[in-house]
Amino acid sequence: MGRELSASGLGAVVKVGTCSSPGLRSRPPSSSSAPGLAVEVKVPTEPLSLPVGKTAELVCSYSTSVGNNFALEWSFVQPGKPISASHPILYFTSGHLYPTGSKAERASLLQNPPTGGVATLKLVDVRPSDTGTYLCHVNNPPDFYTNGLGLINLTVLVPPSSPSCSQSGTAFVGGSAALRCSSSQGAPKPVYSWVRLGSFPTPSPGSMVQDEVSGQLILTNLSLTSSGTYRCVATNQMGTASCELTLSVTGPSEGRVAGTLIGVLLGVLLLSVAVFCLIRFQKERNKTPKETYGGSDLREDAVAPGVSEQASPKADSRRGLLERSLSATTTKSASTATTTKSRLPMIMTSPIPEDEGGYQ
Repeated sequence: MGRELSASGLGAVVKVGTCSSPGLRSRPPSSSSAPGLAVEVKVPTEPLSLPVGKTAELVCSYSTSVGNNFALEWSFVQPGKPISASHPILYFTSGHLYPTGSKAERASLLQNPPTGGVATLKLVDVRPSDTGTYLCHVNNPPDFYTNGLGLINLTVLVPPSSPSCSQSGTAFVGGSAALRCSSSQGAPKPVYSWVRLGSFPTPSPGSMVQDEVSGQLILTNLSLTSSGTYRCVATNQMGTASCELTLSVTGPSEGRVAGTLIGVLLGVLLLSVAVFCLIRFQKERNKTPKETYGGSDLREDAVAPGVSEQASPKADSRRGLLERSLSATTTKSASTATTTKSRLPMIMTSPIPEDEGGYQ
């Protein structure tokens, strides 16, 4: 059985028993065939680092009895994944070279055909996604007992991208503030440092704590002199990039003024809402309600059910005649009463006739 290797290992001379790779298979030993030479693959022991956009040459040499069945394969595995998850880049078999996979257009062999003991891989215009482990696998069926496998780690170097500076919370006198800085790109991962610009001195170490890995700066026991412009610098072996942030520390009096202003604004808002509600209530109250009549109420000008509106004028005329008759009757009665009253004194003052036989 073969051994499973990790992609995190460094490149080295590797001998693996009955190891296989996609597209490359060993023939089973034959009792009539003599044992061949052991396949030995040699690669650099140090990992390779290269700036982005450059051309990488991954050196791989081997020793074996080259014949018609010689086969070579280069494959790639991403960082942190096992060798079994590798993907082929190119392979050489039966005298022909076959690039394959996502790197096919940028991958080739420095010596083609690779039958002289050198199988160096050439990869142009390297990119950050090319970072990982590359496997040089030589297979020669006459060498039945061993296969050769070499591992090379490649890191594509990328300068830091322009970092982003930010501040969390509001800075008050006597409080603390946290400033953050981070770059989205950079290989190896950049380290961060903060400096204060201008003539003001940098805060004392006791009131300033910064983390070079996360890019966070914490300022404690703030004062008005802590206000100013701070610069964050992201650095790796490929270069530097920076961003700036202005910190404004608010004094106690400014805090009280701000609180008073907020209170006044809230009071005006509440008063406006109360006035609006009062005005609306008065408008609703001043509306004239419509007259409603119960089913048992009688109206003098009501029209009987089934009687058309045209009959209404006649009813009005009759009502007028009735009112005039009542008025005339009332006037006549009053006149009669007056006449009767005027006659009553006359009756009372007229002499009483004497009896014919009475006294004088």
